[in-house]
Amino acid sequence: MGSRSIEEVSAAAPGAPRWFQLYVQRDRGLSRDLVQRAEAAGYEAIALTVDLPVLGYRDDILRIEFDPGPDAYGNIPHRTAWASELDELLDMRSVGLTWDELATLRSWSSLPLVLKGILTAEDAKLAVEHGAAAVWVSNHGGRQLDRVAAPIDVLAEVVDAVDGRAEVYLDGGIRRGPDVAIALAMGARAVFTARPFLYALACSGEAGVTGALAIMHDELARTFALLGVRTPAEITTGHAERVG
Repeated sequence: MGSRSIEEVSAAAPGAPRWFQLYVQRDRGLSRDLVQRAEAAGYEAIALTVDLPVLGYRDDILRIEFDPGPDAYGNIPHRTAWASELDELLDMRSVGLTWDELATLRSWSSLPLVLKGILTAEDAKLAVEHGAAAVWVSNHGGRQLDRVAAPIDVLAEVVDAVDGRAEVYLDGGIRRGPDVAIALAMGARAVFTARPFLYALACSGEAGVTGALAIMHDELARTFALLGVRTPAEITTGHAERVG
């Protein structure tokens, strides 16, 4: 559903880490084609979204009549209007994906498979047992299932459940450098964030994103210095205290 094709995005970031986020479609052939295109274009992992079998009830989406234009979709057949055909667009996804199907998905390419949207120890264990190279703790930005747990609140149990058999990532609520340090101290291998850079892009374009990245980097470097560590690898559970 990106506004640019897989190949265009890859070409715009030569030498940078590139992962492809996959929403499995009802048409498995289309999904397989996307994965294989991603591998051919130099992507290094497939991040499979597992927490959105249906769209949450979102009043803002229902209110907004937004047409992204004829060139909006770089990777799937064009849909002419967002508001009127949102349900049709989302219905292309598979709502019946099961754990057993992960073997088929992994057979489509040699890339490691990351499961995005894990929020429980039980699912984390199943993910590892079914060949996931990493689990990504996420509640989809908190905008799908209201009152769902915050990722940081379940990170520790997921890390314990994985027990070193796979990497663990986190997104959700990462706004400043100390947020990154907290997640690392609780066992995350890496974190992801989007909204700060989305807002920076909306306000000031490329310069805004560059500035936001500089702020995040500076904050994190200062946080490390104040904690007495030199690298992310030196962050341990002893650097975070859980209260309550």
